Amino acid sequence: MSQLSSLITPYLTQDGLTIDNPATGERLGIVRDYGPEDLQEIVAQANDALPNWAGLTAKERAAHLHRWLALILHHRDELANIVTAESGKPKAEALGEVAYGASFIEWFAEEGKRAYGDVIPHHAAGKRILTIKQPIGVCAAITPWNFPIAMITRKAGPALAAGCPMIVKPAEATPLSALALEALAHEAGIPRAVFRVIATTRPAELGEAICAHSDIRKLSFTGSTPIGKLLAKQCADTVKKLSLELGGNAPFIVFDDADIDAAIDGAIASKFRNAGQTCVCANRFLVQESVHDQFVEKLRARVAAFRVGDGAKENIDIGPLINERAVTGVADLVDEAIAMGASALIGGARSAQGPAFFEPTILTGVTASMGVANKEIFGPVAPIISFKDEAEAVAIANDTPFGLAAYFYARDMARIWRVMEGLEYGMVGVNDGIISTEVAPFGGIKESGLGREGSRYGLDEYLEMKYCLLGGLS
Repeated sequence: MSQLSSLITPYLTQDGLTIDNPATGERLGIVRDYGPEDLQEIVAQANDALPNWAGLTAKERAAHLHRWLALILHHRDELANIVTAESGKPKAEALGEVAYGASFIEWFAEEGKRAYGDVIPHHAAGKRILTIKQPIGVCAAITPWNFPIAMITRKAGPALAAGCPMIVKPAEATPLSALALEALAHEAGIPRAVFRVIATTRPAELGEAICAHSDIRKLSFTGSTPIGKLLAKQCADTVKKLSLELGGNAPFIVFDDADIDAAIDGAIASKFRNAGQTCVCANRFLVQESVHDQFVEKLRARVAAFRVGDGAKENIDIGPLINERAVTGVADLVDEAIAMGASALIGGARSAQGPAFFEPTILTGVTASMGVANKEIFGPVAPIISFKDEAEAVAIANDTPFGLAAYFYARDMARIWRVMEGLEYGMVGVNDGIISTEVAPFGGIKESGLGREGSRYGLDEYLEMKYCLLGGLS
């Protein structure tokens, strides 16, 4: 494992959490297993470090973050190799993730300098009203395996910039990326107590302990809606501030006035990135009847050309799913849809590449009652639903408890405004299949979560506003 990167060599042990390559089954290494019994000391250290870290000027904290950023970019190839090895995503995508993850460090290093307060017009003579923003305190993050670097930096960047220590529990499948980030953070001068990664084989127990700890004032979680709801309940007793980025059921709508070729490009980028294992990827395609056949045929041609295999190899488009259990879940949804009348235009089965692979798939004849249309697929499967008119498309798109991301393609500006405002989602991509960027607020509504990450709004998630009344000024 040390051959993969010297960054993680110091973390390797003989007993603990094991990490395997989903494409090959190769054992990548074993790292320390943290449990609830370790949390008390780690939080105490973070709490002790809080005054000094928060007491630095925003510019001083920014200098540490900029050094971290430079080290991440310097080690970009190493980090990408780790991401590919433990998550399976193709190397080109892993390189893109490292750059994307680094962008949050860069953004919040500067945004931390703009945690402005206000002076409010006073209500009485001799008094003045002002607000200041202060770090909320020790924070924790529970992060997923599908973006093992970017989902950490999107949380740690604003926390550290705001003056908060951050404790990260990474996904069990991908702790190596997190530990490599920790090594670089400490090399950049960020104190060990201010940024810690705690991998575990007992995620439920450690998560519950994090929620119950009264000195952890903020929890940020990216993952499934059921787990998010559970964490929210567990945080209730200590009234933690929560950021929850949960499940989605993103519609990708193609209207009859759309640029079909542009829609195909957007569909490929949105649906098949990371083998469909992204929280904002298109989950179901709604295509207007008059352009249905044209769209489907063009999509079929593009999907048929995909190269499936180990993401570490050259020119691979689709890597493995995270594990065999994930493949079984995708296969069950596809089999159910076919049994209910859908047709597999291409794919539709497990791949011969290995037990963690599933063939890129297009399903036609899909209806809204099928599981592939109302459950998060998290695999390289594109279900196509035909619709008649705009009202029907919006109704189908909104008929879900989720509200994370939505996409649609159209040219008529009146339609664009109607649909953009009518879709019940926290993020809407119009004529574009990739919406994620550090400069925009990322987050959902309904059962897709609370709060926003990235942008200037993301910093506020780690700050408390304090109102101060100055009297006796007559």
